[in-house]
Amino acid sequence: MINGPTWSQKLRAEIGQAVIGQDAVIERLLVALLANGHVLLEGMPGLAKTLLIKSLGTALGVQFERIQFTPDLLPSDVVGTMIFSPKDGGFTTHRGPIFANLVLADEINRAPAKVQSALLEAMQERQVTIGGGTHALPRPFFVMATQNPVEQEGTYPLPEAQTDRFLFKLLVDYPTADEEALMMERWGQVTRSPELKPVSSGEELLSLRAQVDQIHVSPAVQAYILALVRSSRDLAAQAEGTGGGAKRLLNFGASPRASLALFQAGRALAWLRGADYLSPALVQEIFHDALRHRVGLTYEAEAEGLSTDKVLDQVLIRTPVPAKA
Repeated sequence: MINGPTWSQKLRAEIGQAVIGQDAVIERLLVALLANGHVLLEGMPGLAKTLLIKSLGTALGVQFERIQFTPDLLPSDVVGTMIFSPKDGGFTTHRGPIFANLVLADEINRAPAKVQSALLEAMQERQVTIGGGTHALPRPFFVMATQNPVEQEGTYPLPEAQTDRFLFKLLVDYPTADEEALMMERWGQVTRSPELKPVSSGEELLSLRAQVDQIHVSPAVQAYILALVRSSRDLAAQAEGTGGGAKRLLNFGASPRASLALFQAGRALAWLRGADYLSPALVQEIFHDALRHRVGLTYEAEAEGLSTDKVLDQVLIRTPVPAKA
């Protein structure tokens, strides 16, 4: 029976042939796979977001499809459509690229809301509707979306109902100086991109989830997760009805999906690290990734130059950590 560190290492080694650095992001992607969750990656163009997800799909050995989101994309381009057949006078179902195990929604915020919302049913229900008929999506099924910061020209903010369906929102940063130097060194030595090979499978991934489900979460850690999420809501409401002084930093706190995300992703991270129980420290590690897209900054917070992560830091500070996990 394969364990978490071994499974993680073989996937990291294969992906590392094509992608330099981004170790923390890769680990979070593996956590999301084990937790059966979708991921939103945000970063400036040119940071290998697309290459990373494509390499993950190859190493995982699952069917991969990429959808390039553009302003003229239609919902039928994503889920599929009914095509009339002149021979028999009937309609046949043409399935779109959403019918894959791992779907890359590239630059998702460059398409208008009606196309973005076409992913909602697929992400939540693992099924889509084409011509009035319901079609189940393959198992496993994941959406990994990339987006550029909303300050970039030609982008559309994702609706809150859609962002809440992502398990994580990961921020992809620039590589370190050493990593960038290694990129230049490889560029001069390699004439073509390395051909990655599958080192896992969709069937193996589904079986590993049973191991993740065995990770113990104590009542104290469950209470800690609830306290963190509810504290984000308290921070959104703390200045309401007060007479000045206190500033309201959040328009809204995290939904119950945040509690479920911390619980299941925390168990997946524990298994990946070789632990048999979820500790408060691991919950804290994934806290920002699981909540940064589930809370909304106020204008006052933005005016003070506060980021969502800085406000979430306050949630961590004000929430007592259980003495025994």
